[in-house]
Amino acid sequence: MTLDSVGTRTEAVTVLRPDGAITGERVVAVEAPVAIEVDGLGYAVMMMTPDSLHAFTTGFLLTERLVDRAADIVDLDAFESPAGWIVRATLAPHCRGRVHDRVRHRSSDTSCGLCGIAGLEQVHRPVAAPAPRASTSPTALFAALASLRDHQPLGAATGATHAAAACAIDGTIAAACEDVGRHNALDKLVGTLAMGARAIEGFILVSSRISFEMVDKALVARAPMLVGISAPTTLAVDHARAHGLTLAALARRDSMLILNDPWGLFSPIA
Repeated sequence: MTLDSVGTRTEAVTVLRPDGAITGERVVAVEAPVAIEVDGLGYAVMMMTPDSLHAFTTGFLLTERLVDRAADIVDLDAFESPAGWIVRATLAPHCRGRVHDRVRHRSSDTSCGLCGIAGLEQVHRPVAAPAPRASTSPTALFAALASLRDHQPLGAATGATHAAAACAIDGTIAAACEDVGRHNALDKLVGTLAMGARAIEGFILVSSRISFEMVDKALVARAPMLVGISAPTTLAVDHARAHGLTLAALARRDSMLILNDPWGLFSPIA
């Protein structure tokens, strides 16, 4: 076993083939527990790729509604411990009551799978505003899809990570983040953009299925459109439609499905 970086590790392996076996090496994506502490309270433990932790935590706190902007995080410290990684965040005074309200509702035996959520009644949290108007083209969507692999170095090395990319109106990929968890990759992207005060001009492209929480994170990030390589869930489609988010799924180089088109950008040929 060789430690290459925070994101990868090289393992000695046996390559089994029909005609025998040989020794070899394989680059493996690192997965580690990362504890998020907010104002001295343990908030969540994420199983994730422990890189870009400042960006991830910023995006995570934004999409969890614990802060409204990156500047609301007044201090952020990430360090490795024997059991994993710890990220400690200190919030601005006007945000500190939120984490106390959320922690009081946490319960390990009733979690529905969203970080910090204890019951189904907490899933549908308020969305600040409808999604912005989408103004991209089919050409731009397929251009971004064709170039996504060029922005996935960790995925190319390991075959075990997801990517989330912010794309310009013309399909140029402006920023991309990777992680073993699809939600984590999107939170890293949201955090990266927030820390640079950058807006999503065109759309978000994710190399994963589109679930309710992926749509919700895109809405918090003020994305005009969300495009996923895999299939959506019914709740994701409903959430996108309820808040005006243009949505595409099962994106391939030769086709994709448009599931919500509130601005009539992709009208079928009569």
